[in-house]
Amino acid sequence: MKLNGQIVTLEHESRILEGNPLGDPTVRDLIVYLPPQYEDSDLRFPVIWALPPFTSWGEKLFNVQAWDANLPQRADRIISETKMAPVIIAFPDCFTKYGGSQYINSSATGRYEDYLVEELVPTIDDRFRTLASRDHRAVMGHSSGGYGALMLAMRHSDVFVGAASHSGDLAFEYCYMPDIPGAVRYLSACGGVDLFLKSIGGTTQSKDWFSALVIIAMSACYSPNQDSPYGFDLPCDPYMGEMNDEVWQRWLEYDPVRLVEDKIDPLRGLRALYLDCGTRDEYNLFLGARMLHALLESNGIKHTYEEFEGGHHGNSWRFETSLPFLSAAITPSK
Repeated sequence: MKLNGQIVTLEHESRILEGNPLGDPTVRDLIVYLPPQYEDSDLRFPVIWALPPFTSWGEKLFNVQAWDANLPQRADRIISETKMAPVIIAFPDCFTKYGGSQYINSSATGRYEDYLVEELVPTIDDRFRTLASRDHRAVMGHSSGGYGALMLAMRHSDVFVGAASHSGDLAFEYCYMPDIPGAVRYLSACGGVDLFLKSIGGTTQSKDWFSALVIIAMSACYSPNQDSPYGFDLPCDPYMGEMNDEVWQRWLEYDPVRLVEDKIDPLRGLRALYLDCGTRDEYNLFLGARMLHALLESNGIKHTYEEFEGGHHGNSWRFETSLPFLSAAITPSK
């Protein structure tokens, strides 16, 4: 599908990611979609930051399947059909050796929250004709990207005025605990955590392998520990699966469902907040979505919540709801 707008790729060298504990690249591509109106005018445009899911980076949202369209194609079409005000869309790369950063800072992975907010946001505002203020900036994502969008909106409401979370990681006891048996099974079979860490990137991927990767990656994000031989603490025994309550509580401190009460003012300050999830989500994320929806309602926080028939994958059509929703909130009134 030919775009009416254009795609620009910037090469960005990060100061914040220098010396990150996993030795991940500090030079990364920052991909940007410019609407057709960008070249045809000298106007300035609002910006939506689009965060990809776990085990991916910006280009993931450019993937297409048969009879489907990706996020830039959908945005381009609905902008051209005047169903959505034109926006710039930025696609960051916050990938790590373990599959992702959850868009937060961690001593076990790196300062990816600071990287996005302190380096990438100003880079886009310096390089392109943006409306460079929080009133004209939103963040969205799917899965871990949806989690990141919620966290960034709650923790940086001075930077983002709108957020959309598609099937974001919520209610950790339902979305992560089901991975523990498979993770333990795989870690036991492969010889333990040390050997698993050394094998990442060169192992045949099975369901249990992916469960092990999820538990390892989320431990690195939610329970980092510089005194641990791995740089993080696991929430369970890697052989028996017995839960470590102290570590698990550290994980829960990053669960958006548990953060609402402490983030009332930032959430109320958002101009647009959108949540959705499929009722057949394979990671049980619809339960956390319902919990968050109820908490937001009980605290009088304005938002839009939708459920749809479907699972966790193949839901790019949902962007056709969130993109105009966010665009309307960050586009200046005429």
